Amino acid sequence: MDGEELTEQETALYDRQIRVWGVDAQRRLSKAHILVSGMKGTVVEFCKNIVLAGVGSLTLVDSREVTEEALSANFLIPPDENVYSGKTLAELCCDSLKDFNPMVRVSVEKGDISSFGGDFYDRFDVVVISSCSFATKKLINEKCRKVSKRIAFYTVDCRDSCGEIYVDLQNYTYSKKKLDETDECQLQYPSFEEAVTIPWRALPKKVTKLYLAMRVIERFEEAEGRNPGEISIADLPGVLKLKKELCEAQSFNESHVPDALLERLVSDTSEFPPVCAILGGILGQEVIKAISGKGDPLKNFFFFDAIDGKGIIEDISNPNPGS
Repeated sequence: MDGEELTEQETALYDRQIRVWGVDAQRRLSKAHILVSGMKGTVVEFCKNIVLAGVGSLTLVDSREVTEEALSANFLIPPDENVYSGKTLAELCCDSLKDFNPMVRVSVEKGDISSFGGDFYDRFDVVVISSCSFATKKLINEKCRKVSKRIAFYTVDCRDSCGEIYVDLQNYTYSKKKLDETDECQLQYPSFEEAVTIPWRALPKKVTKLYLAMRVIERFEEAEGRNPGEISIADLPGVLKLKKELCEAQSFNESHVPDALLERLVSDTSEFPPVCAILGGILGQEVIKAISGKGDPLKNFFFFDAIDGKGIIEDISNPNPGS
């Protein structure tokens, strides 16, 4: 991302945001290559934000066709069925995103994202995935961590009015302004697998209940061989049974994972557009920080629940990584 200066056209187009975060940050953005998989409502909000910010390129992966659920939250899909008939979600979103900023190269990669090798991921600076299983998130995170350069890795999921963002920047160095000085700071991030398999009794005492509830739903879908979101109120007894088993196995108080919250998460798995906008905005902001190396990055989970309107950052890291 280093070495090339902004063109006159880029400088003119991005003048306002250059005034906010500086020429160097904009130069880094314009050379950054981003991969996104899972074109649901939260992800398209992120894509819109990052394209308007002026990244170098954006590659989309999603071979699914348009469904009624997709239409409810994905504003990039044209309303005319004749236009989207026969096209994948990635292709439709690609066509729309090009109109937001012609200077950003937006393209589609066909295939199963979990089947791509390390050389494929080495082409990107940022990888964002959504709408995939626990096993797929773990696999892609591992592939990103094995390439020679540092890849910023994110997962994002929205279930009804609740959402979660996970961040892995590996060994990350960034600049932080303090009065008239600029300090260099470092953060060490756990892998996705490490962050979601930490024993519950080792978690911070007041960890958000959403973290725990999301893990129960994730485990249930994995155990049942379901795709993300393939769950309904009919599955609630099974979900509650699994919660009880997980809590007993870890000697963990069941009251910390409320049945009412789990019921909400299984009752309606469709995305709530206002929450998509919030999560997409936060994710866009975090990716810009990671690319520019400026500002305190999120470590390593962000949760949002529209019921109370609160956004919560949780640092979920193994206190004893060597054990």
